[in-house]
Amino acid sequence: MNRLNIFIGIIFCCVTAFAQTRLPRVTLKNIEGKSVQTDTLSNAGKPLIISFFATWCKPCNRELKAIDEVYADWQAETGAKLVAVSIDQAQNINKVKPLVDENGWTYDVLLDPNGELKRALGIQMIPYTLVLDGSGNIVFKHNGYTDGAEEELYKQVKTACKK
Repeated sequence: MNRLNIFIGIIFCCVTAFAQTRLPRVTLKNIEGKSVQTDTLSNAGKPLIISFFATWCKPCNRELKAIDEVYADWQAETGAKLVAVSIDQAQNINKVKPLVDENGWTYDVLLDPNGELKRALGIQMIPYTLVLDGSGNIVFKHNGYTDGAEEELYKQVKTACKK
């Protein structure tokens, strides 16, 4: 009986971890140093894109640059908002703001130097992108980046508008 309970507990934990439907509560800082609770991130009933990146990750930077080229159109059409989450460790965190400024990104940027949010969501590799619908439900997850992948991302954003 004891083994059965342990087995059921393990299965429950695994299913719960993989069935993450909302952002967990983790306290991060934005690039200005202000604390932000991740479970309160929202976009006034419109889709929210969360993109995990690092300054040293070339595919991450290509993805954020590609999105930046069409971001104003996405916002005008869907009201979507992007929050970029840097997973750079503490010794590299001072490189995040210069990268954002250099690229002129208007995204909100959060810092996850200890990987708390990344771990809570079970993210193994970056770039990693989530789309949340207007109610805060995670409706799309994507790992990696290839040129043109932002088009599929935008389709998912438009679908999230309908939910």
